[in-house]
Amino acid sequence: MPLPQAARAKVFLPPGGTVLFLQKKKSFLALIDTEMKRLNLFVKGNVDVHDSLHSCVIGGLLQWNGINEIMRARHPGSLIRLRHETFTRSDALLAAHAGVPEELTGRNLRLGPYPLASQFSQAVFETDADAIILSIQPDTATGLFRHRATGHLFYPHDVTGFAAEDQDWLKAQYEPTGMLPAPQSLANFEAIIAKLRERSDRPILIYNVSAAIPGEIVHCLLGLGETLATRLRRFNLGLAELSERTGVSIIDVDSLLARHGADRLKLDAVHLTAEAHRLVAEEVVRVLEDLGLFAP
Repeated sequence: MPLPQAARAKVFLPPGGTVLFLQKKKSFLALIDTEMKRLNLFVKGNVDVHDSLHSCVIGGLLQWNGINEIMRARHPGSLIRLRHETFTRSDALLAAHAGVPEELTGRNLRLGPYPLASQFSQAVFETDADAIILSIQPDTATGLFRHRATGHLFYPHDVTGFAAEDQDWLKAQYEPTGMLPAPQSLANFEAIIAKLRERSDRPILIYNVSAAIPGEIVHCLLGLGETLATRLRRFNLGLAELSERTGVSIIDVDSLLARHGADRLKLDAVHLTAEAHRLVAEEVVRVLEDLGLFAP
């Protein structure tokens, strides 16, 4: 899309006017912003939503620059603004209404991409974004810890990197919850959807997960219990049933990668290639189009 006249490096005004030079990036962006239709998305999830919608960096190099790469080609007059928060698990989100517990506020814990402010945030329920994007991926893979006295849930990301005294504190004050069963997860998501709709009826999109596990060649499940692939399929089926009941939109990562070749597009059970993230971002834009969010 050609830049508006005022956004070029030099603008000649009518006789008697002056020459305007844009010297500050802030001024340039402000001028461009006035020409663009903005769509605000609140995105709560982890690597799957972040790397497809915001950016994907592999080996220190930027491999995919996010959903606005798609927007520039398909909707050159529009811009998507993302607000992203990491997501520990659905039960923790529902229980986090009281803010950061005092048992955690005094400790200097290295939590990486899962700071306390994000773990105990209620921003997704308070935002005025045009659409909400969530993912079931955290519920499929994250084990939390429950405080023995108050019951609050906490995710000690990279606990092996904690100081020895913090590891001892964690063992004394918290107990592991184990993995979340699919039925409980989907019941939690139904409660999250209901709470979101108390504020507005804007679209809610939820990523499912690819159940293809690179290198897995199991053909008989006798005696194996719940394999990872089986667990992921149960979550995906539950999400499909949830969509039937509530009308939320599914970003069907599982089908998308299966059609284009999951062995080629998956680095491991969780992480995708840059090409896969582009395909997912294209699907998000397609769903937003279908929901009428880019209508004139």
